[in-house]
Amino acid sequence: MQQIRPLEGIRVVDYSHFLAGPYVGRCLAALGAEVIKVERPGSGDAGRQHATVLDDQQSGYFLQLNMGKRGVSVNMKDPRGKEFMRRLCDSADVFVENYRPGALDKLGLGYAQLSASNPGLVYCSISAYGHTGPDAHRAGFGLIAEAKSGIMQMVGTPGEPPPLLRISLGDMYTGVHAVAAINAALLGRVKSGRGQHIDMALYDTLVSMHEYAVQCYTLRGVLPEQTGHDMPTSTLYGVFRAADGDLVIAAQVDDAWKRFASLIETHGGPAGFGSDSRFHDSAGRNAHRQAILSVVQPWVAARPVAQVLERLDGIDVPCAKVQRIDEVLDDPQIQARGMVVEQHHPRYGTLRLPNLPFRFSDCDTTIREVAPDLGQHNAEVAQSLGFSTAEIDAMQTEGVLYAK
Repeated sequence: MQQIRPLEGIRVVDYSHFLAGPYVGRCLAALGAEVIKVERPGSGDAGRQHATVLDDQQSGYFLQLNMGKRGVSVNMKDPRGKEFMRRLCDSADVFVENYRPGALDKLGLGYAQLSASNPGLVYCSISAYGHTGPDAHRAGFGLIAEAKSGIMQMVGTPGEPPPLLRISLGDMYTGVHAVAAINAALLGRVKSGRGQHIDMALYDTLVSMHEYAVQCYTLRGVLPEQTGHDMPTSTLYGVFRAADGDLVIAAQVDDAWKRFASLIETHGGPAGFGSDSRFHDSAGRNAHRQAILSVVQPWVAARPVAQVLERLDGIDVPCAKVQRIDEVLDDPQIQARGMVVEQHHPRYGTLRLPNLPFRFSDCDTTIREVAPDLGQHNAEVAQSLGFSTAEIDAMQTEGVLYAK
């Protein structure tokens, strides 16, 4: 029997836009929370016009990040709109926003203002630099945090400008941490009875991702450099070009290396390569990295990807093809794990979008409800806040509650 999802009964006000905040809302919706997305009248969330645009209401970007939510659009310049938001925020357990620090204070939606009437509110702010420090006032996106964090400087080919990462690492990683922090605050509220302000910064979270670069510098004074297609401090670990595509090989552990080197020697490599004791520990492999690459690179290049993978799988050396997105979607492992969710949309038909990686033993967190149209649930939410039918009709007619 299907069990309830962990956050059922929790109401979330998603007053965010673009990526980091909406991703948090999507995650909380998957976990069972009632997530109410609040948008400005007219154009709504700017993410509605971000690639890939389907029409004047929706884009693939918006559909992916806002599935499972209920949508309202409120004119905060009208006193009735302000009253609607006051009631909505008073009814909420969680408030999520990703505006520049101080921006929502002007609308009466800052933490101090909302927590005064709703002390149990867990209020999560996401910004480029956080709400403290000399850069708190500055605007920023994930790209800015990637550059500032030192991550971008380490990737790419030596001597060339670093490439764009092509995924929004700062936004998504901050969003994941925000979900964790929100759930921790909700748990803490059980004991304290009070919510709190969670201040998440894209820059902070990317700096926290450094699993070795910071320690290399603080402990040994070594600055990480661009290394191109492999990792000089972890031989053999990198990207290799085969006859018909690219693949990655992770043979940096001693036992895996010995199996790999013996395989190469057996299948056309130089005699003694597998037994060369210079390569049998990590320090030796790193010291003789170029000698190793001069053998491995042409050996891989002379063979198709499938053959290399088959042979490496056969000796339990981790490896994988560098896949295109169409190959990812067709991957039997991704299909078996349900990582592509199908939804039926009344205008666009069947949608196929990435699922979230949550897997619980007693509940399904796959979201089947499509992202809302602008103001789609105005009346429904207003009714839950105690507005009368006459009041709701008037607000809709006069554009206080906007729908498109």
